[in-house]
Amino acid sequence: MRILEGIISDRGSKYAVSGAPCADEATARTLLSALKRQKKFARATHNSWAYLGADGPVKNDDGEAGAGMVIVRMLEREGLRDHLVVVTRWFGGKHLGGDRFRHVQDAVRIYLEERGRDGGD
Repeated sequence: MRILEGIISDRGSKYAVSGAPCADEATARTLLSALKRQKKFARATHNSWAYLGADGPVKNDDGEAGAGMVIVRMLEREGLRDHLVVVTRWFGGKHLGGDRFRHVQDAVRIYLEERGRDGGD
């Protein structure tokens, strides 16, 4: 799994983005479980994720209401199927309001750009 840490910081909240090829929901949950074996990711406030599979999108907000759908929309726009993307947030004590959606978008954009530079999976 590719992990990009420390990509966004705002009012104490910190973000990371991760991703990997993913065939189905069971694989997504296995990949997420592997990510959370790293203590810092297990203790994160939110690990929101999504992927587009053969049966359509699968997402989980992990308490960050709407974040999974933001990821789904970006994957759809990119045409990236069978690939899990996880946006991790460590809450910094101040509410971000609507800025949190912009940060989720920015995190996914950073991941997609990095993936493109490295030639894909």
